Amino acid sequence: MSVHVDVAADHIRVPLARARIRDVARRALRAERVRHALVSIAFVDRRRIAALSRRHLGREGATDVIAFSFCRAGVSDPVVGDVYIAPEVARENARARGIPVREEIARVIIHGVLHVVGYDHPDEERERSAMWARQERLVRRVRWSRG
Repeated sequence: MSVHVDVAADHIRVPLARARIRDVARRALRAERVRHALVSIAFVDRRRIAALSRRHLGREGATDVIAFSFCRAGVSDPVVGDVYIAPEVARENARARGIPVREEIARVIIHGVLHVVGYDHPDEERERSAMWARQERLVRRVRWSRG
């Protein structure tokens, strides 16, 4: 199995260690039976994610996670994608939900990885989608594991 997860967090405070971030992403990929992948996870500030959202999605304002997947030529080709996460927005979401920030960061990592492997959801029904249900099962699995 060849799964490579790169993590970039230049000048951005992230409440999870890079090794744990990679582990969460790898677990999500493994749960989706992805055997070959190249995934980049970049932590960015609110301004950068808002610019990405405006440019690529046509939406105004900051969001917690945006993911881009590159088309696979065949099923044996690796899953390739980029995930951008705004920890500041994730912290706000965690506070609003009354949950630990680390759990919310794991949630957006998994959410981004699921987008990269092909899941999607309607914006207005994000939390009622099949993707959200899958994500929450994976969050519970990751939250109770230690490695």
